[in-house]
Amino acid sequence: MSRARFVFAEIGSGLRRNLSMTVAVVLVTFVSLTFVGAAALLQVQIGNMKDDWYDKVEVSIFLCPADSTQPTCADGEVTQQQMDDVMAVLNSDALAPYIQTIYTETKEQAFEALQEQMAGTVWAESVTVDLMQMSYRVKLVDPEQYQVVADAVAGRPGVDSVRDQRQILEPLFLILNRATLLSVGLAVVMIIAAVLLITTTIRLSAMSRRRETGIMRLVGASNLFIQLPFMLEGALAALIGSLLAVAGLYVGVRYLVEDWLQDSLQWANLVTTDDVLFIAPWLVLISIGLAAISSLVTLSRYTRV
Repeated sequence: MSRARFVFAEIGSGLRRNLSMTVAVVLVTFVSLTFVGAAALLQVQIGNMKDDWYDKVEVSIFLCPADSTQPTCADGEVTQQQMDDVMAVLNSDALAPYIQTIYTETKEQAFEALQEQMAGTVWAESVTVDLMQMSYRVKLVDPEQYQVVADAVAGRPGVDSVRDQRQILEPLFLILNRATLLSVGLAVVMIIAAVLLITTTIRLSAMSRRRETGIMRLVGASNLFIQLPFMLEGALAALIGSLLAVAGLYVGVRYLVEDWLQDSLQWANLVTTDDVLFIAPWLVLISIGLAAISSLVTLSRYTRV
């Protein structure tokens, strides 16, 4: 019990002597782990969006309208024979493993969908049924296999164009992935700064207590007993920083994402505070790991028996 009191007394003494450095360690750890947590949440968000949107992705095969300039539409608007040929390809045994369902959208149905989506706009009011394109909407078993279906029907007579809705989503995912890489890069820089600060704090604390550690060596104290207060000082500062990072991420997701963004983006499955709580233990472990590495590097030199 007396040893535990001594260790805690040494920790308190060290924190008071190097208060400014300790605060700096807390702040740098907080910022660095906030970036780490933000990067993790971005990856969770990307995963959520892919799970939601890729399941709804369709391949749209637009058939030739009357005024198309595509070489495959040289004979004018798609004929019934051309439509049957394209449908036969889609229903072939070769494409059966890739296609889940095929839905035919007529000009009238395309017009109604446009009017519903663009209601009240000048564009919707200026479009007529004759200007719409008939299309086949193909839902794939695996959205990643888009190219197999596209290669099978693209260039056939009566086919104006083939579009994969993933092409609309990929730029968004690319932006989010780049934001993740930026967060990770900043986190790495800040983590290095945190390690250096923790190392410096422990070194200063060890140097300021050389007399005490010298006496402890003379009375036969073990390396672990001498080094433990310094190790716990760094661990405590890093732990506080990690808890602040978790709290910051929790508050940000709770009020900015769940209360604000979710109301505006009800169609998206956004990250939640549960996701923050899931990554919280990992952030705490990272902070303890930073403190442990810094302590081992510093104490092996400055408090070695």
